[in-house]
Amino acid sequence: MIDFRLFDDLDAVEADAAHALDRVTQASLYDRIEWLRAHARHGLAPGAAWIARARTDGATAWLFLADEGRGRAAAFASWYTLSFAPVWQGGDATDRARLLRAIAGGLRGRFGRIVLAPLPADAVDAMETAFAAAGWWVDRQESSANWVAHVAGEDFATYWARRPSRLRNTARRKARDAGLEIAIHDGFDAAAWAAYEAVYAGSWKPNEGSPAFLREMAEREGAAGCLRLAVATREGRPVAAQMWTVEHGTATIHKLAYVETERARSPGTVLSEVMFRHVIERDCPALIDFGTGDDAYKADWMDEKRPLYRLTLHDPRSVAGLAGAARARIARWRAAR
Repeated sequence: MIDFRLFDDLDAVEADAAHALDRVTQASLYDRIEWLRAHARHGLAPGAAWIARARTDGATAWLFLADEGRGRAAAFASWYTLSFAPVWQGGDATDRARLLRAIAGGLRGRFGRIVLAPLPADAVDAMETAFAAAGWWVDRQESSANWVAHVAGEDFATYWARRPSRLRNTARRKARDAGLEIAIHDGFDAAAWAAYEAVYAGSWKPNEGSPAFLREMAEREGAAGCLRLAVATREGRPVAAQMWTVEHGTATIHKLAYVETERARSPGTVLSEVMFRHVIERDCPALIDFGTGDDAYKADWMDEKRPLYRLTLHDPRSVAGLAGAARARIARWRAAR
């Protein structure tokens, strides 16, 4: 028997989960109740939380959605969420497939359309199968990319030797004349965070979506020993900064920026080499994850580009779902002509 429930309150979900959504249980940063609560607290999700939970003996699945109104839902996520997927506790592949089908079936009649992203390949396959089997019309599209480097068992010299010669030569040449002082903090440091914010404000990047959320994340991950915050200064002025986390064998690059007026000196490249060396030599991860986005420069630092997907799910039993499915089918037909 599968016990299926819908929640519209994170407190109720946490009580029902009985610590199954805590840091000690969930390996992924994006699957933890503290991450989801922070999204709600800072208003980052596209709507109020709406959570589907399916449970059987020894296995539980959650799908965290945001109710956008008018019969529409989306992933309970934001631009800070580098990967979205169902959240699991226990179970084998057969159990998980059954639980996903139960969630897909339980959501019919509740929403006419659900949009989920960014989904990695393994999650999108399972979701597409489960929702199609439950009667949803599924539109799957590649939406972005995730670059990674495989560094298990490698020292920095081995990793660096695999990089293109133009990158290595640029880093060496720029480091010689950069005049940078670089500090890497393994915990939260208020002065270093102020320097990061100063760099970001002077960079080419758009305004930070939620500085308060990001600082809270840095404080939380710093307290857990997972934060790696690097700041490069020249003559006391911050010119480049990066924010990583390292946990469970994966080093994730969340944020990096340099002051736009420093572009010719490539402080970002110089800082990246130092940061990669520090993390590979000190933390010994198996994987370095460059987050979302298919920026051309990432290919020089990384080994593999992995696609990320968007699933748009239409419930043909609802008027809105049927209309949405029809529009999507027509758009696909026109694109294929």
